[in-house]
Amino acid sequence: MPIHPTAIVDKTAEIDASADVGPYVIIEGPVHIAADVRVYPHAYLCGWTRIAENCEVHMGAVLGHVPQDVAFTGERSYCEIGPNTVIREYATVHRGTIPESKTVVGANCLLGVGSHVAHNCVIGDHVNMLNGVLLAGHVHVGARAFLSGGAGVHQFARIGELVMLSGNAAISCDIPPFLLAYGRDQIGGINRVGLTRAGFSRDEIEEIRQAHKLLYRSGRPLSHSIAELAEKVVTPAGHRMVDFLKAERKRSLVRPRRALNQM
Repeated sequence: MPIHPTAIVDKTAEIDASADVGPYVIIEGPVHIAADVRVYPHAYLCGWTRIAENCEVHMGAVLGHVPQDVAFTGERSYCEIGPNTVIREYATVHRGTIPESKTVVGANCLLGVGSHVAHNCVIGDHVNMLNGVLLAGHVHVGARAFLSGGAGVHQFARIGELVMLSGNAAISCDIPPFLLAYGRDQIGGINRVGLTRAGFSRDEIEEIRQAHKLLYRSGRPLSHSIAELAEKVVTPAGHRMVDFLKAERKRSLVRPRRALNQM
């Protein structure tokens, strides 16, 4: 498909012949656009950005622009968008702030209208970020997570695999995999619907349910519950949850509601 004559394309850009670049698009710098990508009018793509095959970049979206970090001094860094990802109107994905670092959005993702992925975030595959979701720098989002409209996530926080955040959730802690989170760092149960749709077995779902009960309903300190859980899990999903809970982190794990109320 042709590049529209009103588009402004840097001579260092690499654009597959099958890509469709619409009116008034600006491509600045060594941007790489793979096969069958569609870039809608008025999008702005810049820097060392790579867009994999079959993506859609809608009107006014900005990919690869400089990070919102006062410490950034202009070094080379990257923005990578995985295949089959849809980036809707006015969404923004900034490149890394550390020299040679990356901001990565995985495959088959949806970034809703006005959503923001800050520098050095890593977004797993099949993640849905709905309208107005805001991710601060260095946030990690696990595969198949669902972030409802208006949710905001603090820098360095981790959102686990298949987590569902409610609309306008304000998250400043790490949210373990497979759970529902709402409000300000509150856990509401397990993401049973998401787990079922993703093909998790009954044994896995039951183990996740028991893990949630131990971690967030037993009234015990999280450190004790994690140690006990590590001895009990037998399913792949259970082991992945324990791996998340025991991994190195920069934010605290979300606490049981009772502990939050006592702070």
